[in-house]
Amino acid sequence: MITRDEILDAVVKRACGYEAKDTVEEYAVVDGSLELVKRKVTTKDVPPDIAAAKLIIDGGDVSDLTDEQLEKERKRLIGQLYELGIKDGE
Repeated sequence: MITRDEILDAVVKRACGYEAKDTVEEYAVVDGSLELVKRKVTTKDVPPDIAAAKLIIDGGDVSDLTDEQLEKERKRLIGQLYELGIKDGE
């Protein structure tokens, strides 16, 4: 289970914006085996999120939120990360 501190860290990261790396790998069959033939790494700038900043400023502390509210915010943030092509934990 994700802790409140981890959620707060994620909200702060989202509120401030960050850079994320996206890796695309291309494989081909060479002599009967699969081999990596191309790897492209791009860096994406994720802009600051006003809603996350507002949550920090207005709430001041996520300890005021219920577990249900924290879970809802966690799912919202993870959804935004997936939309940007960022996997959970990267």
